[in-house]
Amino acid sequence: MGILEKIEEIESEMARTQRNKATSGHLGLLKARLAKLKRELITPKGGGGGAGEGFDVAKTGDARVGFVGFPSVGKSTLLSNLAGVYSEVASYEFTTLTTVPGVIRYKGAKIQLLDLPGIIEGAKDGKGRGRQVIAVARTCSLIFIVLDCLKPLVHKKLIEHEVEGFGIRLNKKPPNIAFKRKDKGGINLNQTVTQNTLDLDTVKLILSEYKIHNADITLREDASTDDLIDVIEGNRVYVPCIYLLNKIDQISIEELDIIYRIPHCVPISAHHKWNFDDLLEKMWEYLDLVRIYTKPKGQLPDYEAPVVLKASQTSVEDFCVNLHKSIVKDFKYALVWGSSVKHNPQIAGKDHILEDEDVIQIVKKV
Repeated sequence: MGILEKIEEIESEMARTQRNKATSGHLGLLKARLAKLKRELITPKGGGGGAGEGFDVAKTGDARVGFVGFPSVGKSTLLSNLAGVYSEVASYEFTTLTTVPGVIRYKGAKIQLLDLPGIIEGAKDGKGRGRQVIAVARTCSLIFIVLDCLKPLVHKKLIEHEVEGFGIRLNKKPPNIAFKRKDKGGINLNQTVTQNTLDLDTVKLILSEYKIHNADITLREDASTDDLIDVIEGNRVYVPCIYLLNKIDQISIEELDIIYRIPHCVPISAHHKWNFDDLLEKMWEYLDLVRIYTKPKGQLPDYEAPVVLKASQTSVEDFCVNLHKSIVKDFKYALVWGSSVKHNPQIAGKDHILEDEDVIQIVKKV
């Protein structure tokens, strides 16, 4: 029996099983088996094959945004109008067959846009070129799921299902679960919050599927079996996502009002270039980037080309490493102007946390 048949069999058994406290352990076990089989699909045994022609695009710029969607929803038109890159556009399906990269500059940051080929149902099972498409999506800082606003919810659910099957978690944070394997001592479960789903028996059952019999687990939130499996698998990617509802020129104002209420969503018209300002502003918000301007000694700050950092890594040391690792060795102190300091300029050490649009001058040891 092939992997796909096994997956189908487990999914049908899960659909037949009633959900209650008595069956939660059994369902957890089935979910663990399913996760293992899906992992085999993503990384087949016997070494990975080639990435597929045109899919391994070099990462450039400060962030990478991937366009994911069904064929003919307007991804190529959107890329052409946003970045001025020609990605073949036609009214028939599957026009784009490889990844088409483009670059835009926004608020001083260089952002790479990738038009990925259209996803079809069953992409996570290797149908079409879905596996390569979603593998590229795993490397993105942000995903744009492009939907046709005439059938948005059907497509949204299908794409989410395909993407989640590949271990990509959209608009979620990693579960607050500490998991550590050990050599002996059995399963030790600690919880700082009352649990509704997980108990020691369920946890042991899931871990036994992975042949883990000695581990320390601390649950710091009300976690589900899916959260525990994600932590054990350890190959999940947590990516922010914006849903772009394209072709709003084909619907009424009343329908547009309803669409605007969907969370993480921006209605646009790629063809008429409507609502691009709103889209770019939301993209900047979700990318969560910080711009730092450099100031050479005795000169004015360079406001044209900021150093762009992730909001989670904005210490002076992170800034130095971003420029070059050797700067950290010769670092003496930094002079900082901006909202992160009380005085302008202020002397700061390696651990000082910079804020958006700060100006910095590095002073090296002589």
